[in-house]
Amino acid sequence: MSTAGRAAIVTGGSSGIGLAIARMLAEEGHALTLVARDEARLAAAAGELEAAGAQVAHVAAQVGEAGAAETVLAAHEARWGRLDVLVNNAGVAMQAPLEKISDKRIGVQLDVNLWSVLRFYRAALPLLRSAAGDSGRALVINTASLTAKRPERLLSVYSASKAAVVAFTRAMNDEHAADGIRSCALCPGYVATPMVQTGEGIPDADELIRPEDVAELARALVRLSPACVVPEIELHRPGVAGL
Repeated sequence: MSTAGRAAIVTGGSSGIGLAIARMLAEEGHALTLVARDEARLAAAAGELEAAGAQVAHVAAQVGEAGAAETVLAAHEARWGRLDVLVNNAGVAMQAPLEKISDKRIGVQLDVNLWSVLRFYRAALPLLRSAAGDSGRALVINTASLTAKRPERLLSVYSASKAAVVAFTRAMNDEHAADGIRSCALCPGYVATPMVQTGEGIPDADELIRPEDVAELARALVRLSPACVVPEIELHRPGVAGL
């Protein structure tokens, strides 16, 4: 086992918001475990971070599957020995009218967007409590969406799953305040990521929020004192009320 002064897990860490947050966490002195389903893309992301001087491990996993969280947490603990920050960022959106969404497609979105957040949080609790006991703080960042606050047509299941993430995050702040574990749900509008490429109503790429914008807000959360909790943050595009 390699020991680290601080360590973090980032799911959906091979690209987009997850990779941007991983870069930030490395800059802030965290050793990293990146998690994503595509081994090749995950290894490439880990290699990029390592080339920049980061300490990085990676675990390919389908985060929505039962048992994935326990597998990742065991690998992370064996490598780094502690967990200060958990970033539940993996997500999937399927744009379609409800009557055209199969049970399988509903299940995929709920498994990845909601179940993985619950399972990873639960599996991480012993390590998060330990880190909070050691340093006075531990942090969980759950990537939600502005659709949690302003549900969108054709994104009904995605919106519902992200609204549940916001509610869960607030509950965890109440449940684990005494443990020193803070939680925040990040709720961005459309972000320039591989997941947001085509679809009805999606603006041109140069009009989208940047992954680095989301990462900078995550940096502020990492730097906050234990006396401050930010339960959720909305990120809007200028002059746009919705996504």
